[in-house]
Amino acid sequence: MKFMVSWSIDRDKRQEVLKVWSSQTPEQQMDAGPGVKVLGRWHNVVEFVGVAIVEADDAGALSQYLLKWNSMMDMDVCPVLDDAETTAVGKKALGL
Repeated sequence: MKFMVSWSIDRDKRQEVLKVWSSQTPEQQMDAGPGVKVLGRWHNVVEFVGVAIVEADDAGALSQYLLKWNSMMDMDVCPVLDDAETTAVGKKALGL
């Protein structure tokens, strides 16, 4: 399953997050742990908010990854579908 993770970094944690993030290699930044694949991540560095699309079949594995960051930011997580998946769901809902 794919999930959209949106975040907002707490004002008093912004410098800490920036230091941790900036010290990581690109490989470390993409490593979400076993069972979780980061498909893409976008940052609004002015407002310290962002969004990522990740893929995971295990909610526990996704939660484990997000727990590494949730002491410094608020996060929202919701399942999302790509175009093909949405088309299939739409066709099924319409009986096509």
